[in-house]
Amino acid sequence: MQETGSISIHTENIFPIIKKFLYSDHEIFLRELVSNAVDATQKLKSLAQLGEFKGELGELKVRVTVDKEARKITISDHGLGMTAEEIKKYINQIAFSGATEFVEQYKEKDAATKDQIIGQFGLGFYSAFMVAENVEIWSQSYQDGALTAHWTCDGSTEYTLDEPTGEHAKAERGTDVVLHVAADSDEFLEAARLRTILTKYCKFLPIPIEFEGELVNDTTPIWTKQPNELTDEDYTKFYQELYPMSEAPLFWIHLNVDYPFNLTGILYFPKLKDELQFQRNKIQLYSRQVFITDEVKDVVPEFLMLLHGVIDSPDIPLNVSRSFLQADAAVRKINTYITKKVGDKLGSLFKQDRAGYEAKWSDVGMFVKYGMLSDEKFYEKAKDFVLLKNVDAKLFTLTEYTEHIQANQQDKNGTTVVLYTNDAEAQHGFVAAAQERGYDVLNFDQVLDPHFVGQLEQKLEKTSFKRVDADTVSKLIEKDTTTESVLSEEDQTKLAERFKTAIANEAMHVKVAALSPQDAPVVITQNEFMRRMKDMQRTGGGGGMQMFGAFPDSFDVTVNANHPLTQKVLADGGDTLAKQAFDLALLAQGMLKGEALTAFVKRSTELL
Repeated sequence: MQETGSISIHTENIFPIIKKFLYSDHEIFLRELVSNAVDATQKLKSLAQLGEFKGELGELKVRVTVDKEARKITISDHGLGMTAEEIKKYINQIAFSGATEFVEQYKEKDAATKDQIIGQFGLGFYSAFMVAENVEIWSQSYQDGALTAHWTCDGSTEYTLDEPTGEHAKAERGTDVVLHVAADSDEFLEAARLRTILTKYCKFLPIPIEFEGELVNDTTPIWTKQPNELTDEDYTKFYQELYPMSEAPLFWIHLNVDYPFNLTGILYFPKLKDELQFQRNKIQLYSRQVFITDEVKDVVPEFLMLLHGVIDSPDIPLNVSRSFLQADAAVRKINTYITKKVGDKLGSLFKQDRAGYEAKWSDVGMFVKYGMLSDEKFYEKAKDFVLLKNVDAKLFTLTEYTEHIQANQQDKNGTTVVLYTNDAEAQHGFVAAAQERGYDVLNFDQVLDPHFVGQLEQKLEKTSFKRVDADTVSKLIEKDTTTESVLSEEDQTKLAERFKTAIANEAMHVKVAALSPQDAPVVITQNEFMRRMKDMQRTGGGGGMQMFGAFPDSFDVTVNANHPLTQKVLADGGDTLAKQAFDLALLAQGMLKGEALTAFVKRSTELL
């Protein structure tokens, strides 16, 4: 029996459309054909388990071979096989009930509609025509008495289907898909290229895949096993297999849920550098052990894109090319579940081994703070295990720190003032001045900290945050006590004018204040609000904060009326000493550079 016919598509040629629009990367053909072979093999195993197939299973293996001279790639399996009638049903029909509309949508290049439509069609097999000018199927069904089915198609809608017998029949159960490679696809005749594709997409398929006599896959990757079957060594070994050049992970989470969706996987917390260079595309998404994509932004919360590892779920809806995740309720549930699991894991680590958790905090802190900033539910969990680090390297929870400073760092209005530095070395003078008053100073020197400080200030009741160089130490936490000036108001005005003349800089706003004689003679500070806005703008605050980045810098120069040096400036009558005192303040802030620094050194030498 031989028949010829047309594949039931209501258009003159669907294949160029598949080739041009459906798949962005032609290498996908191998994933699709090998996946089909694996499916056929697994279905046969299922029938055998159910007692519906009583024959010998034999060696259930998928083989990929390439013959460069003959320009052929063959994908063979020992699975179910197909009869001629089944080929008509599953290959010729290809579920193209709306093919004409499908083509029209492509012509209009309406991407959104395209993604809604193409997920309805079983087009995986037809990806073969992206690289082949002719495709053959040789198939022998597992059913008793079935004849070999032989199907050929040259990429048009015409096909030939016959049932060869005798020496032309297929000798074994299963299916061979033979691709006669087109002239423009020579790269796929190279064994090294095919091996790379198989390693990328088929490395963890559940049926053995053989290429050039070697197995290329691990059929039981560790995420398919139960955690109690695995050791720490198993987890770290698998991590090194996924990311050969990376340091060992800090810890990991084994995901395993079957209701209300199916999800397995392992997420690793890598060691992070203190920067927001997110190495995205590090989490690999699989569907039944077939690699799909490493673009998982819809499945994994934004802040967890820093994680590494594997997620496997058959419930994540994809378009037919499997390259686009369809955001829907299932994806949102998975996203929420992963967030909860990460929060539970971190909370558990903190409670069970606080010392170990603190040792990892420099790496874990970035995840926790980013999560708190981007996810309100995660904030509610994390507020119990987020840690604050002071300049003495001691770590506190939010509650612990509030209790630690409450007695000494409340201002006259009853507000608890949290003092912090973003560069303890550069701001050492301000830190030291605060510590001399008995104040504690936190270290907020990570790139996310400007945003994190803002969030904490909004969340914590009657609490404000001030950087140690935001004001003079006596003004950082205002108390009811006041310090009297030893200078008259007239002398204070003269002193201010003397410094304005010596500084001659509109960005520097001079004021005279009665501070302790032990405080610095001149202190340069920047308004907390403006400086914080500028910091946030520099680290991606975006939106309305862009305006603050454009503002010129503005500083307050506070002259200490009660310091002997400033009183000497007043009595001196010249600008040299005032300039020197101001430059000392600049030097303390790390703001004295270049020509100004050279002039300062020269004046200092002359004064000596």
